[in-house]
Amino acid sequence: MIKVILVEPKNQGNIGAIARVMDNFGFKSLAIVNPPELGEEAFKRAVHARDILEKAEICGSFEDAIRGLSYVAGTSSDISESKKNPARNFMVLKEFAEKVKGFSGDVGIAFGREDFGLINKEVALCDSVIYIPTSKDYPSMNLSHACAIVLYELSAGCDLNIEARERASDFEREKFYETFAALLDLIDYKEHKKKKTEAMFKRLTGRAMLTKWEFYTFMGLMKDIEKKLDEKNK
Repeated sequence: MIKVILVEPKNQGNIGAIARVMDNFGFKSLAIVNPPELGEEAFKRAVHARDILEKAEICGSFEDAIRGLSYVAGTSSDISESKKNPARNFMVLKEFAEKVKGFSGDVGIAFGREDFGLINKEVALCDSVIYIPTSKDYPSMNLSHACAIVLYELSAGCDLNIEARERASDFEREKFYETFAALLDLIDYKEHKKKKTEAMFKRLTGRAMLTKWEFYTFMGLMKDIEKKLDEKNK
């Protein structure tokens, strides 16, 4: 299941238009964080997708909207600082669409506010950030237009008979990141660089969308390294 998540949208017309494109491409799950009142304009723009608006999950925070999801992808039009900010390292939409097709579990696609998108705190909670290549002269897209393009890419070929790959659970991934952090401690990694390196590692593995088997393989490798370093330091 793919859930569309709108974070504090200001324009109810955009919300209605998004419900319509969701219906166009066969997506039914919508969550909205702190939305405006949904009135006549929203339902008029939704046309025949009224049921999606009526059944939308209304959330008080981004954390509530993503709770229980196996994978969360944020969206952004701003990649200017992506090389300096590991939290905003992005994956081009087509690449993400190819990776997500063969995955089991529930996936959330988060779209930010019309004026400034997702804030850094929200981006940090995402497994990856996806980006729609646009003109450098005018990279920012209308919210509903961006959503339509993302959903089109995700729906293309989704009926292919691809065997689903089980992703590691939230608990297993947290253990994976904790083990990496422990390795940094064992090699006396510089404290002022540690937080950014951990964020970079999380974003790297998030973009790779590792399967459960891949996670356990690398977890075993890191545990072996941790054991050797621990013995060496004694």
